[in-house]
Amino acid sequence: MAKVTGTAAVRGGLAVAAVDLGASSGRVMVGRLGPGTLELTEAHRFANEPVRLGATLHWDILALYAGVLRGLRAAGPVAGVGIDSWAVDYGLLDASGALLGNPVHYRDARTDGLADRVADKLGRERLYAVTGLQHLPFNTLYQLAAAAGTPQYGLAERLLLIPDLLAYWLTGEVGAEVTNASTTQLYDLHRRTWAAELMTEAGLRPELMAPLREPGTRIGPVRPETGLPGSPEVVAVASHDTASAVVAVPASGERFAYISCGTWSLVGVELDRPVLSEAGRRANFTNETGVDGTIRYLRNVMGLWLLQESMRAWGLTDPADLLRRAADRPAFASVVDVDDPVFMPPGDMPGRIADACRATGQPVPETPAATVRCIVDSLALAHRRAVRQAQELSGRHVEVVHVVGGGARNALLCQLTADACGLPVVAGPVEATALGNVLIQARAAGAAGPGLPELRALVRDTQHLIRYEPRGDSSSWAAAEARLERGNGPR
Repeated sequence: MAKVTGTAAVRGGLAVAAVDLGASSGRVMVGRLGPGTLELTEAHRFANEPVRLGATLHWDILALYAGVLRGLRAAGPVAGVGIDSWAVDYGLLDASGALLGNPVHYRDARTDGLADRVADKLGRERLYAVTGLQHLPFNTLYQLAAAAGTPQYGLAERLLLIPDLLAYWLTGEVGAEVTNASTTQLYDLHRRTWAAELMTEAGLRPELMAPLREPGTRIGPVRPETGLPGSPEVVAVASHDTASAVVAVPASGERFAYISCGTWSLVGVELDRPVLSEAGRRANFTNETGVDGTIRYLRNVMGLWLLQESMRAWGLTDPADLLRRAADRPAFASVVDVDDPVFMPPGDMPGRIADACRATGQPVPETPAATVRCIVDSLALAHRRAVRQAQELSGRHVEVVHVVGGGARNALLCQLTADACGLPVVAGPVEATALGNVLIQARAAGAAGPGLPELRALVRDTQHLIRYEPRGDSSSWAAAEARLERGNGPR
């Protein structure tokens, strides 16, 4: 692992910038580390607003890059820069290094139906045995298969995932960081290389893929034309945002589950080796590479997307009052399968929830507060199911559930998750992804402990955490889960 060359002294410690891009916004956070100190300050926040052009939903990648540059300028002199983002999406470059069109959004419909055909052609069992990934229609494998035959694909010489694309624009260096590469369904989990044979059989070109690099690898200094002060080094962090978030899970020992809760809830356990059983494949559990060779054995749950889209439909921005009113609503009046594909696209989420309740003979939520109670009850049920399955499939006993990310602010959801799982929930840190980003940069610079236990101890000692104890017994949750299984048939 290469070390960052150079330091920036701030209060006797190290200052680095974490670029953290989410599905709805991006931000640049400044992390400062010293003896027993780990602090974050927001330098700049900017919107991430997808753009529909014709029938295709795109990311506005140039607006994101402009926001990153503004944030890095606002951050001031720092020793390093690390970039993390959501997974699976990518940009294609031509022979000159120019971007061939705006990256397509993973919620675009271009893989509808195609994903199943590609999976059947390659063999679902074989795909799981090689890549360890759950079947999701937006995996990079299927997106790339949808792009094959287009003019952009024909001209492409290189594929870069979103964090690697931004790092390329900052430094001129190409590469693919492994925690994000492992989410593509184009990565061989055993050989720790690109799955060239699978790509060829799918009619894709393995030569598009960039050389792999590990978290903590020095990428290079920012180019002078960026105008950034101090020429900081760009460092490969755990560039999949969940991988960075898991670094900052404040766990002590290994008997924990984590829920990285935001637009998605990534629910799982941390293992030393993958679990590639048929039962795991059928349960749609995924094996993604983590820091230091760990495996993030997890399941994607739709997460707070249902609440976010409902808020957008109601023209509201702050859910705090609705959550307070939802807490006074009766539990389990109606529950839905949050992983039903009907909830995936943007649109009228309250209407879809009402339709799902109506179709299963349940009371239709008549107010926004009732709809929110339906969402949080349903999401807590999904957390319960995923935590239980993670233990059963992996053989890893769990004694505590750590909720990190934006969902850690949602006290109602955290308490209901503790109740549903019958386990204590430790909520926080909210900024787990940015903290994990900062910690990997600090370790590469020699300013933080060598292993995950030391990094997590620093998080425990410096960050605000809230513990929720489970209330009551699990019988009401089991009954709600049984009702959901009868009505919706959750996966």
